[in-house]
Amino acid sequence: MSANGESPSDEGAADQFIGGETEGGPTVEFYGGRGMSAFPIAFFIVWAIVQTALWRIGDTGGLIVGILVGLIVGMFFARGDWKDYANTIFEGMTQPVAVTAIVAWIWAGMFAQLLQDGGFVGGLVWLADAAGVGAALFPAITFILAAVFTTGIGTGYGSSVAFVGLFFPAGVLLGANPVLLFGAILSGAIFGDNLAPVSDTTIVSAVTQDADIGGVVASRFKYVIVAAVIAFVGYVVAGGMMGGLEVGAEAQAIFLESSEAIGLVHVISMLAVIGAAVAGRHIVEAISWGIVIAIVFNLVFGLASLGDIVMFNAPEDAPLAQPLESLPILTIVEDADAVGVTGSLMSGVAGFLELSILVLLIIGAAQIMIRGGAFEVLLEWSIENLATNVRNAELTMVGTAALINAIITINTAAEVAIGPYISKIGERFNLNGYRRANILDGQTAAMGYIFPWSGGVLAAYGAMQQLPGDYEWFEQSMIVTPIDVVPYVFQGWLLVAVFIIAALTGFGREYVTDRETEEVARV
Repeated sequence: MSANGESPSDEGAADQFIGGETEGGPTVEFYGGRGMSAFPIAFFIVWAIVQTALWRIGDTGGLIVGILVGLIVGMFFARGDWKDYANTIFEGMTQPVAVTAIVAWIWAGMFAQLLQDGGFVGGLVWLADAAGVGAALFPAITFILAAVFTTGIGTGYGSSVAFVGLFFPAGVLLGANPVLLFGAILSGAIFGDNLAPVSDTTIVSAVTQDADIGGVVASRFKYVIVAAVIAFVGYVVAGGMMGGLEVGAEAQAIFLESSEAIGLVHVISMLAVIGAAVAGRHIVEAISWGIVIAIVFNLVFGLASLGDIVMFNAPEDAPLAQPLESLPILTIVEDADAVGVTGSLMSGVAGFLELSILVLLIIGAAQIMIRGGAFEVLLEWSIENLATNVRNAELTMVGTAALINAIITINTAAEVAIGPYISKIGERFNLNGYRRANILDGQTAAMGYIFPWSGGVLAAYGAMQQLPGDYEWFEQSMIVTPIDVVPYVFQGWLLVAVFIIAALTGFGREYVTDRETEEVARV
């Protein structure tokens, strides 16, 4: 998912989410046995499939209702005091992994909005037009750039938000297929989230398997690059076959004429974020530097005014409003509905409020499943019945990691939950910690950006919903419904396929006797 910063110890990581056996947390019992604790999250997934796939409604508010109904109905299956059930929901909602995701979205949202308002999209259009990059190649190029950016900053969620806000409208205007372009952005996020040394998923996958981060990244590259090469070719081929939407000729001409190279100054803003992240700065600090530099560039080059960045719209009877009306960040409005705070910073934050609520509730429902025992039943059954030899053990590791990540939609949270079980299966067959960590993180990175209810998809979709308000030519019909992008997240599907093939053939398989992982640093 996310950010660089402090690496959790393996004990701490494991204890965050493994419910029934963890000290300090209640064990919730259910009528019908431990399997019933999966009801809230299972109900939500069915709701999400019906809403997004069958009825093609990509509304985040509707998904919030779905998870709430699942949690409420699930409460009636809980035995004993419902207080334990309620406390478990709050326990899940306060997990650091959920907060990390939300922080990444908000910071990235502000950063992307500043670059949008500073003409970066226009600069991209100008550059693509001048370089002769057509609609067919734009998704493939976007995939590469998103992969590099995400690898640098370590947050796939933040990268998805930024690239949907910046590269998506540019590609649509140039004639690229929007569904393919959306898939390319998500694929780039998967690449970087899986490979970046500063990514939370990289850190957790290494720590939970008692492996050093440097060794994990080095051993992981061969899997990631195989999937990426095929994905790149896929986007080139599909880009030439899949046509884009027709943008009004007049609107397209006006936007092209107004696109100026000066907007590309914000490449420096993006490089500043990458540089700070690579230097080991926390992702909040790294993106904050990007925000500061973007604000300076917008003001110095006249790309946006101070009022465009933040504006206080005060009513006429507000104290001190009249004397301070000359301030560039204050305006007096007559319409009561116009009272409020506007500007790039506010717009960047506002788009992710509903999504933040949804993510917290999903993590709460996942914690119910874990504390109630359904999670443990599923994994214990797979360990005893499927992992009968080393090949089957690796296939079981791939399958269970993918399944849990499809259920617990915040990838780092899912990885923390499944990590100890992956370690248990792998150690039974003396598999090296690097191999176990790579299998774990490959599925975690992939599944977090594929399904319509996945955190990465929802974050990007939330950013996309703001585009009609940002560009007059961008119509509501240009927004991609999350279910439509599922087949086009090439890097995700290919990464899963690579590990299935690796398990079947033994490609990259290492045992403890082949190479010992370095001792993991404790914090």
